[in-house]
Amino acid sequence: MDGDVATDVRVTAADVLAAQARLRRYLPATPLHHAERFGCWLKLENLQRTGSYKVRGALNALLAARERGDHRTVIAASAGNHAQGLAWAAYRLGINAITVMPRGAPQTKIAGVSHWGATVRLHGDSYDEAKAFAAELAAQNGYRVLSAFDDPDVIAGQGTVGLELAALAPDVVLVPIGGGGLASGVALALKSQGVRIIGAQVEGVDSMLRALRGDRTPREPAATLADGVRVRQPGELTQRLLANLIDDIVVVREAELRETLVRLALEEHVIAEGAGALALAAGRRIAGKRKCAIVSGGNLDAGVLAQLLSEVRPRAPRRPRRRHREASAPALEPAIATLNPTPPNRPRAAAVVRVHEELSA
Repeated sequence: MDGDVATDVRVTAADVLAAQARLRRYLPATPLHHAERFGCWLKLENLQRTGSYKVRGALNALLAARERGDHRTVIAASAGNHAQGLAWAAYRLGINAITVMPRGAPQTKIAGVSHWGATVRLHGDSYDEAKAFAAELAAQNGYRVLSAFDDPDVIAGQGTVGLELAALAPDVVLVPIGGGGLASGVALALKSQGVRIIGAQVEGVDSMLRALRGDRTPREPAATLADGVRVRQPGELTQRLLANLIDDIVVVREAELRETLVRLALEEHVIAEGAGALALAAGRRIAGKRKCAIVSGGNLDAGVLAQLLSEVRPRAPRRPRRRHREASAPALEPAIATLNPTPPNRPRAAAVVRVHEELSA
């Protein structure tokens, strides 16, 4: 947990609306796609600027800080997507930014951060080690630390995903959970409309689920394709929010995640990173008349995708249910009667029998 978050810090639906007003001129709404074979709508945040929803929270945090007169250099720890979002936002606003990324971060994400001019520091083998180093650099140099998820401005920015979903009128929204920033923001935006918010985590990388059940013992997360949600300890602010707003959390097996990612690419032509396919993988266990899964990011290394396509053989999808009942025998009778008009003194049923006898002769 981020120990620097005060217990009196609050974030509300009004903050999400304020974030939407700030971001509207910079970020267009991302599209919705109906994945018919999955029976689920997809919110394509993989098509967002920098390939992830994370740019929403980073940009809102920088804009809100500018409104408050805070022009300090910003530093953040990230497995990749928050770093890219911060780099792009800082570039657009002319702010200095430093990102600390684990050494094992995907090359696609490291290159994306460098492209927008932010300073990249590689440190540690996990997000939590990178976070500790970022906090150390901030204390030494007076930088502002921007959490990837446990910050009210970041949460409000992520919540704008939920506001864009409101027009779809979903009954269930599935959200991947790492530190909990996206799930918290989306829940703030949609919970008042009666929408069920279902979180998704990976087996062995389920710190938020354990924390909400009262187990806050830090555990090293398992290795997973969903590096974007591989968080050892969730946020304190996000825990407080989700304790009241989340309806359920589904834990997905790694094999399910890999298969869903490959099916997304082959059947829906949607390229998602591991965390991006996580919500849809969980959605296969959740019923809903109008459910929507958030594809949170698409920054997947080409080599990883090629390996998955060569190794994973997804099962064939189940045959879809027919939307309309097949025509019954009575519905066919008028057509038969047209071909063989029934004499006025002969019952319709007799004419139908006669046609069948002629056809079988």
